Amino acid sequence: PALAFVSLVLIAGAILLILFTLLGGAVDKNPFNKFYFLEADTHDLGTAAPLSRWTFWSSCSVMDGHNACPGVKPAYPFDPRRNFGTDTIFGGAKYYLESRFMFAFVLIGLFFAVCALFLGLLALVSRIGSFLSSATCSVALFFQTLTAALMTAAYVQGRNAFRSTDRTATLGRYNFGFMWAAVACLFLATLMFCVGGVTGKKDRTYTKRTGGRSFMGRKKSTRSNRDRGSFIDPERQRRMEKEDDD
Repeated sequence: PALAFVSLVLIAGAILLILFTLLGGAVDKNPFNKFYFLEADTHDLGTAAPLSRWTFWSSCSVMDGHNACPGVKPAYPFDPRRNFGTDTIFGGAKYYLESRFMFAFVLIGLFFAVCALFLGLLALVSRIGSFLSSATCSVALFFQTLTAALMTAAYVQGRNAFRSTDRTATLGRYNFGFMWAAVACLFLATLMFCVGGVTGKKDRTYTKRTGGRSFMGRKKSTRSNRDRGSFIDPERQRRMEKEDDD
């Protein structure tokens, strides 16, 4: 139960981190308007603002250090050429597909993480619940890892491409930290659910072998006394019969 409880806390933490990342750019409130994947100098690129930030929902301008996203839509692609309608900057199918699949995978991972959180309640009381939770959590871990890997590939390459054209570009430390921390939380939760299921089986086996009592328990002691009495009583009876004959 202790391992299952820790796993539930880790899954809840992972879900919270994923939600923070998803809400960045979609909610114009602090602290969500500080979350982004990449910030870059785009001052002379088509329709771009002087400074742009990419989120799951839009390429936002920056006002007083916060995201200013006039229009948002889900699965907004990271493709500067397409985003700003200009051929003077990098872009293409690679960036487009990586960012689009990233949004789909994070939603799938979030769904299975929520399922693992509810199934984890069964792990508090049963070994089967631990294994079911571990399996579900491992699926969430798989898709969350894919999301974090695609995020790193797309935006690190994008940052380097911006810098190669003498433009400033920085990664969003919050979103990158949240996504990879969620991977770590789901990995630890999956591992702990497995360990909880295995150790629960060993505990049950030990309980069966000791008859449901401790090693020095009363049940074993009572049985040994009864067995001992079954040998002592006939011996005492033979001695009494021999004394009567004498």
